[in-house]
Amino acid sequence: MTGIAANLQTVRGRIARAVQAVERPVQAVSLLAVSKTFTAAAVREAAAAGQRAFGESYLQEALPKIEALADLDLEWHFIGPLQANKTRAVAGAFQWVHSLDRLRIAQRLSEQRDVHLPPLQVCLQVNVSGEQSKSGVTPEELPALAHAVAALPRLQLRGLMTIPEASDDTALVRSRFARLRELRDDLRSQLGPQLDTLSMGMSGDLELAVAEGATLLRIGTAIFGERPPA
Repeated sequence: MTGIAANLQTVRGRIARAVQAVERPVQAVSLLAVSKTFTAAAVREAAAAGQRAFGESYLQEALPKIEALADLDLEWHFIGPLQANKTRAVAGAFQWVHSLDRLRIAQRLSEQRDVHLPPLQVCLQVNVSGEQSKSGVTPEELPALAHAVAALPRLQLRGLMTIPEASDDTALVRSRFARLRELRDDLRSQLGPQLDTLSMGMSGDLELAVAEGATLLRIGTAIFGERPPA
């Protein structure tokens, strides 16, 4: 078993135990392997171990990687900040976008998504911690943005994403995840059951995220190791 395959097995074990601890069905939580800064060969190794969904943040790096791995049936998620001049490429190459926080970006993705492709699955990024340095819509601004995005063609609003502040205070981190779940549940009551996604939880806090209802975990370091220096 390769190092990445062994790491994937370990992560899947952590997820299974976390799910069992809160009596959720194991199929309720999906694993997104965050492959940004890692090579196409590393992604291929993870794919050989059964991983299908991969997350990328840097378009210039991601596009050659996606092309190099076109022979595999992979699902690509864009999880980084998205600028207006990158929307056309993202709309064409990715199946998911997790980091929407502006209506104009959503409109561009909708306009630029090929009509022959399935709708682009999107999550709205919410800044639940209120950090000035962090991307994301505020909880107060979220409902208006969600209703506007849900009305756009060629997009399918699936849920919410957040990145809480780095903290050793597990109660604080868990409260951030709980807040995102509450926001999603409120929107779901208005917009329908298709809002089924909570993209939250990373290598260091996946158990806390699962306990608060995460449906999609974004795991990089625990699978691929420490990221190489920029």
